[in-house]
Amino acid sequence: MSKFKYDRSVLLGTYIVENNVTVRACAAQFGISKSTVHKDVTNKLRNCDKNLYNQVREVLEKNKAERHLRGGAATKEKYLGKAL
Repeated sequence: MSKFKYDRSVLLGTYIVENNVTVRACAAQFGISKSTVHKDVTNKLRNCDKNLYNQVREVLEKNKAERHLRGGAATKEKYLGKAL
């Protein structure tokens, strides 16, 4: 495994924890796919920095628990913007 991939996984994990963002928002910020971000912060980060991995996992679990609320809010906003 190259050092770059470990550095990237630490960078992405740190960004997620410090800014409390979703995988999708992190991917948009760094210009990479959300699949890459997810793989880096779940698989590669576990081998690199266990403490950071646990912090990222907490944020991802919180996001997973709240995703239905964000989806409902987005749908509500979508239809409130349209004239009925």
